[in-house]
Amino acid sequence: MLSDAQVRALLAHVRNPTHKACLALIYACGLRISEAATLEVTGIDSARLLLRIIGKGNKERLVPLPAPVLDDLHHFWPSHRNRRWLFPNRCGRKPVNQQVLERTCRAAARAAGITARVTPHTLRHSYATRLLESGVDIRVVQILLGHVNIATTAIYTHLTEPTQTSLKTILDKLMTGL
Repeated sequence: MLSDAQVRALLAHVRNPTHKACLALIYACGLRISEAATLEVTGIDSARLLLRIIGKGNKERLVPLPAPVLDDLHHFWPSHRNRRWLFPNRCGRKPVNQQVLERTCRAAARAAGITARVTPHTLRHSYATRLLESGVDIRVVQILLGHVNIATTAIYTHLTEPTQTSLKTILDKLMTGL
């Protein structure tokens, strides 16, 4: 799991605009690499600020698309104007290659001074952790991530530093004067 500052530092070191936009979307919407790489332009609902994602098992889900990210995508798309793929490969006939995104992510993490092993899935994990730290219900996070089983989502509930600090404050307050 990466802090928000680490994610921003990582993204700042991604030079390829397609890779940067795709990795940013993975973090901003909690997408799997396969979901982001194969996202079609028609999957964006600008009016409702939603992404239509086709996930594992060909299941569809809608995820919120933050307005600043939509604005970034509106500025990014004219750089290629591909009618099908939001993140096309260099030829424009296929979506961006997932292994290339993996390598880009690892290289950007190293350049940002992050010593932990980082993959695009780390960005998804960080998204889920941010939501839980912000008080979003675990069931909502489960739906946003497209998990069938709540136990899969529960792996994101590890005690992070902000959560530990908050918990300590609450417990100290509750247990004073016993």
